[in-house]
Amino acid sequence: MNYTKYLFLLFLVNFTFGQNKLFLYEYKFIPDSTTKENIRNEIMILNIKKDKSEFYSHERYLSDSTLLADSKKGIFSMPPNKEMISDRVIKYPNSNQIVYIAFMSWEKYFVKENMDLKWNLENDFSKVLAYNVQKATTEFGGRKWIAWFTKEIPIQDGPYKFKDLPGLILKIEDFGKNHIFELKGIRNNYETFEYPNLNNYKEYTLSFDQYVKKYKNYRKNPTADLIGKIPDQTDAEGNFRTSTQVLKELNDQWMQRFKKDNNIIEINLLK
Repeated sequence: MNYTKYLFLLFLVNFTFGQNKLFLYEYKFIPDSTTKENIRNEIMILNIKKDKSEFYSHERYLSDSTLLADSKKGIFSMPPNKEMISDRVIKYPNSNQIVYIAFMSWEKYFVKENMDLKWNLENDFSKVLAYNVQKATTEFGGRKWIAWFTKEIPIQDGPYKFKDLPGLILKIEDFGKNHIFELKGIRNNYETFEYPNLNNYKEYTLSFDQYVKKYKNYRKNPTADLIGKIPDQTDAEGNFRTSTQVLKELNDQWMQRFKKDNNIIEINLLK
């Protein structure tokens, strides 16, 4: 199906402020700064409820929902063999603290982070969809950002970790256009929402400083936490590999992947 048509069918605009809302964003990003022609895109959801908002990948949500439904039926199934954004962001009204949910190896981290963005409102106006928007700029994650927000949707929220403008952020991009979020549609959410919890990860709660240290170590040695947890293996053809050999192969694979994942949204985490 045509991508634009898919977005249109998925989220027809129907807006009243008294109900929970799902905001659909298209996220375009360049994973590898050495090949800027390689642009990925993913559909992201900002799910706003009375007590909190959650930001997550629509495709990952569908995958996790299917896996959870299968597991309840006693069916073992595997997620799609493709890259999807797994991290999520939870924000709370009238609070600077957010919860960033990140995955490293087979572990899940709930990262408590205080967000205090310094926004500069500018006398520059435009339109996104049918909404009148105003320009604002800030610095975050080692990048400078341009945001377009609308007072016509009086919600101080936005994609990813961005928040605290006098209206919903409909579009935001860094100055280099490496990461772009743009609203594509809105719908009412009549269902009680709870993100599917697969319970197949060890879970930890970290401060942001603890997470930064953990993430930087992970990028240097992605299999460090798996030492002693991976057994010796024999493949279908009878080839035997020790645990050390398996870990080395996994580590080499991840390090090759990291080389092409050098343009992350919070680029200062790689410094």
